Amino acid sequence: MRPARALIDLQALRHNYQLAREITGAKALAVIKADAYGHGAVRVAQALEAEANGFAVACIEEALELRAAGIRAPVLLLEGFFEADELPLIIEHDFWCVVHSLWQLEAIEQARLSKPLTVWLKLDSGMHRVGLHPKDFQEAYQRLLASGKVAKIVLMSHFARADELDCVRSNEQVAVFEAARQGLSAEVSLRNSPSVMGWPNVSSDWVRPGIMLYGATPFGEDQAIAARLQPVMTLESKVICVRELPAGEPVGYGARFVTPKPMRIGVVAMGYADGYPRHAPTGTPVRVEGQRSQLLGRVSMDMLCVDLTDLPQAGLGSTVELWGKNILASDVATAAETIPYQIFCNLRRVPRLYSGA
Repeated sequence: MRPARALIDLQALRHNYQLAREITGAKALAVIKADAYGHGAVRVAQALEAEANGFAVACIEEALELRAAGIRAPVLLLEGFFEADELPLIIEHDFWCVVHSLWQLEAIEQARLSKPLTVWLKLDSGMHRVGLHPKDFQEAYQRLLASGKVAKIVLMSHFARADELDCVRSNEQVAVFEAARQGLSAEVSLRNSPSVMGWPNVSSDWVRPGIMLYGATPFGEDQAIAARLQPVMTLESKVICVRELPAGEPVGYGARFVTPKPMRIGVVAMGYADGYPRHAPTGTPVRVEGQRSQLLGRVSMDMLCVDLTDLPQAGLGSTVELWGKNILASDVATAAETIPYQIFCNLRRVPRLYSGA
């Protein structure tokens, strides 16, 4: 059996969720969209359901998967509904629903609902992705109340640059939000992972931890809360072949690496078809038999090469950590000029093995 696998530490997941609750004192929706950022949405939800205030997913398909698995906790649809005919399913399964557009508001007003909805009314405070314009926010709130089809409204927005700790944009967005919600009596949700970790002065009754749940930092620099996170996923495989090469020999496609001296090269069963970033360059950190080493040459579809020259104890069958508790996913992402969100979400073909249930 091919040795590539992803080890998922559910106890570390619970630690990270509890950390979000501890540092904010707020209720927290665990964001498990995109199959829990590649970690397995059902298993993550099962691990957190006893203590989580609820979950957040992108769409109704992801929410229905949770209900089919027996998850009864609140589930928020972050993109709301895409067609009005989803509303009966939302009611049937007791989902919470973001309303970010006037057409969604109108669909709720026109719908025949068997019971009222819980709505999270989203303001575009400056990210300019989805959300109501500030001039429409108060009226939308009042129309939802007047419809008689809403049991509760939470007011929300989303930060565009909270991962930039010295950027004033988040404060500007808070000011827009506060002006738009003036006089409205409702709970508030503003803080995602970077604002949970780096913006303690932002008031938020509900927080929405995402990437921090999985133990990866959203920041490009060291940060105090990030240092307390525990990585949840360890991506590992084994050395399946060892090459002894003299100086001047190319390694891999395109001869991107040429041996500067006699070297021992380990071939590892891991490639971009598994989700490892193809653009990770020579020098990207790996860990072989407990010792730090580096990637060599171009990543192939199913294989990559690592340096064993100074690791005489390593050889055929040696375990290689691609990212995890010792090689941080954020360091691999930085080397590959991407972000940990993407490398987690790109995981595929690799079996997931869970511990700490």
